[in-house]
Amino acid sequence: MRRLLLVHTGGTLGMSGRRPHALKPGAFLRTLRARVPELTTLAKLEFELFSNVDSCEMQPELWTKLATLLHGRLDDVDGAVVTHGTDTLSDTASALSFMLANLDKPVVLTGAQRPLGEVRSDARLNLIDAVTSALHGPREVTVCFDSHLFRGNRVRKVSVAEYDAFDSPNHPGLGVLGVEARFGPGLSRRGRRALLPGLVPEVFLLRVFPGLDPQLPLALLPRLKGLVVEAYGAGNFPVSKALGRSLEPVFAECQRRGVPVVVVSQAPRNGVDLSLYESGALARAYGAIDGGDMTMSAAVVKLMHGLAHHPGHRLRRYLERAVAGERS
Repeated sequence: MRRLLLVHTGGTLGMSGRRPHALKPGAFLRTLRARVPELTTLAKLEFELFSNVDSCEMQPELWTKLATLLHGRLDDVDGAVVTHGTDTLSDTASALSFMLANLDKPVVLTGAQRPLGEVRSDARLNLIDAVTSALHGPREVTVCFDSHLFRGNRVRKVSVAEYDAFDSPNHPGLGVLGVEARFGPGLSRRGRRALLPGLVPEVFLLRVFPGLDPQLPLALLPRLKGLVVEAYGAGNFPVSKALGRSLEPVFAECQRRGVPVVVVSQAPRNGVDLSLYESGALARAYGAIDGGDMTMSAAVVKLMHGLAHHPGHRLRRYLERAVAGERS
């Protein structure tokens, strides 16, 4: 029987408590054995309790520890499943996709909208599908949810109350787990599996909105190592000086300080094209980097990772190319 590593980090899937009372981390392993005993007929599972926290507590330091754990254990198993809360699942999946380079075995993240111990929980099927994906799916970091398998750095959470909590607007799914489980090809390997730990967390996400005072991000710049701007449409933002809300001074000051800026779109589908409109061209003239169709999560985490591993002029090349399938 093939062997899989099951790493529990926490999240709703492993929580206990009954509404209307607040959910809290519970005894996951005991509940898992009671509620999903058939997992042991699919694979020999090796359980690892990494943490037992709400996913809002996941931080870059924990991503590095998790990637290190997975890299060290993958030699002894055929794949890995990571249970995780849904709120930051896309961020963790993105981080793992950059830190676990050239994967030769599947690493599948999953979670649930309701705890495993509840009657109408989606956790049971998600776990079975994730184990199936770790045995037969593509060899990369993926997210398995609601009978679909997605590239990990392409997903975003779109629902709080429905079971189809994730989508992948700019990349087709990698698998469908219906009556039969069907999987598409994954990433092509470019070398041996490698661990690339380390992130620079002094990155800020600036979402453009009407009324944004440019003095606010300007006040933050002395503390930043990188900036992601979530702009309108194809990369638009206000540049008119009539009302004093032009963001041009932000881009100019970032260039002066050597703070790299990545521009992504607030629109979930398609991506940024800084050559299309005046403000995008202005951003590019100040050295801003076109984030293409990367998700917000992928852009932020990739910038953190790039700052740690590709300083100076190498950073732009790293951010502009697809490293782990995160951009078209």
